[in-house]
Amino acid sequence: MNRFFTLLFCVLFFSACSNGDDNNNSDNQAPQDNMDDAVGFTPCENGTAGSFACDGYDLLGRISLSDFGASSGNDIWGWTDGSTGKEYALMGLDNGTAFVDISDTENLVYLGKLPTATVASIWRDVKVFNDHAFIVSEANGHGMQVFDLTRLRNVADPPQTFDEDAIYTGFGNAHNVVINEDTGFAYPVGTARDDAFNGGAHFVDVQDPKSPVSAGGYGANGYSHDAQVVTYNGPDVDYRGREIYVGSNENRIVIADVTDKANPSEIATIQYSNIGYTHQGWFTENQSYFILGDETDEISFGFQSRTLIFDFTDLDQPVLHHTYLGPTSATDHNGYVKGNQFFLANYTAGIRVLDISDIANSNVVEEGFFDTYPQNDTPGFEGVWSVYPYFESGKIIVSDTNSGLFVIRKSD
Repeated sequence: MNRFFTLLFCVLFFSACSNGDDNNNSDNQAPQDNMDDAVGFTPCENGTAGSFACDGYDLLGRISLSDFGASSGNDIWGWTDGSTGKEYALMGLDNGTAFVDISDTENLVYLGKLPTATVASIWRDVKVFNDHAFIVSEANGHGMQVFDLTRLRNVADPPQTFDEDAIYTGFGNAHNVVINEDTGFAYPVGTARDDAFNGGAHFVDVQDPKSPVSAGGYGANGYSHDAQVVTYNGPDVDYRGREIYVGSNENRIVIADVTDKANPSEIATIQYSNIGYTHQGWFTENQSYFILGDETDEISFGFQSRTLIFDFTDLDQPVLHHTYLGPTSATDHNGYVKGNQFFLANYTAGIRVLDISDIANSNVVEEGFFDTYPQNDTPGFEGVWSVYPYFESGKIIVSDTNSGLFVIRKSD
């Protein structure tokens, strides 16, 4: 988030903020940890699982921030070991990245932490490619850590303190990193606004994960807060087979062709009414629609949780298809598509699951939720930061900035 707006929100909405970040836990502040009950499997019955409101999703297990030795949580991603079939949660913390074996939900195992490369920051992001984790942070001078996840197979006496296998220093701080697994390129975004790419995307070849190589960048539209990069196979025949970058650039969406790393080119930019902060979005699986979250419109304009759905059937002329408003006024954050479902991290309203099977006819319906933050559903930056719904087992991992890691699954 733009630091001016972040500081403004801290003044208006928070009792304490750390380093101008979009969360209210300072490094010296004890988190509000909702670990009073229901640590193991707790079914969703009559609208609750322990103290947590729910609809159609059971709690499988949790690990608290205090167990992680951290003050706040942030991003989350997952890894499935192709050799063993075991599933792991990779959760960002203010002071590092936690690795948790979630294969046996009756016995979640906190394997250890990779400490931050420099100093603590409540912004940290992690993605996975070729059995390696790639980790960036807003921490000054952090760069991109690379961690070989196969090291998690045999961890003696957990939790351990790990070290990185490589570190890329072609930039200092970064807000986020995205990876196109088809091509083996990482795209750190949200770097320093005065760097070579204006805080836009850095291109990093990670085909050899432990030897990242700079391959240029794209900064024609300035700072990118988040992005998705795909090898395009959607309805616009003009771009099939091309590597397409969709950036959420604070006050606009940017679509660019980044196939030729030496000559990236803009395809289109799009804006919409009542822009608060163009935060993050994700393609539907057929790449016909792009589902966007604006992080601050609920605060700025009084909307219910607003999700904007854009028609991307013609990448040169994208248009707003329709808008979905959620049942609460909670701030929306990261969202991801799996099949006909959209999994939305909705801060104080928890994780909301939307049925997008009839999105073409402008029909989006909430089919379930799990609320990790029982205190309220008001706008603000407490509660669920992110969600990872891609495990074949059906487990869903959720990062709560105040309470740590939650593992949930759709009720039988």
